[in-house]
Amino acid sequence: MYRFKVIIAGDKNVGKSSLITRFCDNSFDEHMKETIGVAFKRKKVIVVENDHEFALGLNIWDFGGEEKYRKLFPSYAYNANAALILFDTTNEKSLNAITNWVKMIEDNCMSNVVKLLIATKIDLKEKREVSKKKAMEYCNNYNWYQEIIKTSSKTGENVEETFLTIAKNLLKRNLQKCKDCGTFFSIKLKFCSLCGGKTEMGVSPI
Repeated sequence: MYRFKVIIAGDKNVGKSSLITRFCDNSFDEHMKETIGVAFKRKKVIVVENDHEFALGLNIWDFGGEEKYRKLFPSYAYNANAALILFDTTNEKSLNAITNWVKMIEDNCMSNVVKLLIATKIDLKEKREVSKKKAMEYCNNYNWYQEIIKTSSKTGENVEETFLTIAKNLLKRNLQKCKDCGTFFSIKLKFCSLCGGKTEMGVSPI
């Protein structure tokens, strides 16, 4: 199994813990308590691409969004392979705060960290403060931006898809395929970990 560290970032009450709980435990608590400091969960994900099955172990770290906990962020973000950056569609301030979270991630994570922007609480349409247009205009400032994944932890909408997208991107950025024996192994290695054959650096299996 390939193991990767995933961190969840975003302001207080954007729904970080709810997203993780829905994904890992398939449950939702309307009155979930806020995260104090840091919380951790683990989940296995299976990805099938190009007739190959990959098992990924995602170690998911959730950070309390309050200012007093942010001093913990650099040490726990260290060596993270992927980051989900959340904003609450019912709170425009949480969208504006993305800039600070992105900076902390880029300052403290590996250079090839996978970053995804996640809109939460899309089921609360009557309370929405962030329009699709506003979110797109804001997020287009990032050269790594591909799309905003719209989620609801209450209904489960797009929660599974969020982590599958992370998993697929992690495979692309971290594994290569040996042209001699077909084994997949770390993209950082020059030689196949099974047969010892030299491989083309940076060739993704997906």
